[in-house]
Amino acid sequence: MLLDTASLYFRAYFGVPDSVKAPDGTPVNAVRGLLDFIDRLVKDHRPDRLVACMDADWRPHWRVELIPSYKAHRVAEERPAGPDEEEVPDTLSPQVPVIEAVLDALGIARVGVAGYEADDVIGTYTARAAGPVDIVTGDRDLYQLVDDARGVRVLYPVKGVGTLNLVDEAALREKYGVDGRGYADLALLRGDPSDGLPGVPGVGEKTAAKLLAEFGDLAGIRAAVDDPKAKLTPTQRRRFTEAGPYLEVAPKVVRVADDVPLPDTDTALPHGPRDAEALDALAARWGLGGSLQRLLTTLGA
Repeated sequence: MLLDTASLYFRAYFGVPDSVKAPDGTPVNAVRGLLDFIDRLVKDHRPDRLVACMDADWRPHWRVELIPSYKAHRVAEERPAGPDEEEVPDTLSPQVPVIEAVLDALGIARVGVAGYEADDVIGTYTARAAGPVDIVTGDRDLYQLVDDARGVRVLYPVKGVGTLNLVDEAALREKYGVDGRGYADLALLRGDPSDGLPGVPGVGEKTAAKLLAEFGDLAGIRAAVDDPKAKLTPTQRRRFTEAGPYLEVAPKVVRVADDVPLPDTDTALPHGPRDAEALDALAARWGLGGSLQRLLTTLGA
């Protein structure tokens, strides 16, 4: 089981009230919410290996070099508020080091690699896996890894992690008309404003799915643009021709890496804490209470 950790603690932060606080009044809603999520996932799915995959770099330079707009708006969002803007207190970022310390003390593998996003870490673990893989994420980008033949599926949280959409190839074909590999092509064609990906103008999700069904994949569509016999409108030919520079680099940006240099890490699900003394100190300092105890009980069982 591979956790898109930031996606999960972000959901926990907004799903658990910020009235959940440490003894000193510091919010710990993301910390406790994530522990509750992991407890439920382990209870329901009983993985033998578990990795909390982290963003060591949420906007890698190599992706930005290829598409400068990649996640550029998120950089703007992180700037300090101006004199006429209200400063919204950030109560999530200070919880991330606590999450990392608790996972380490528990002995749950936590892996981030310099120069790569959590998606890339997940993609590499998935590529190397000998058996079935469950990817837990609220990010549709990882649908591209779904592969029935290898037992790779996405568990997409709907409400917490108690209600999950199980995404396999049948679910992808029903909703998007593509399989896992085709999802990456669909995503780069339609674009994604939240990631700063422009896509091909005039090509939305339905048009992208139709073109992929007609021509197979991105390479097939691009070949059709140069084939006067192919069933493309003059406008589509023009738009794809104009989008040529984007289409040259977009696959490398959109497709998750599968060759990340992963550290040598024990990914076995722990049955007890790696560092009980450190965990006790963290539990007292941050008031982790029942959330931590429930998880420890589940791991022990």
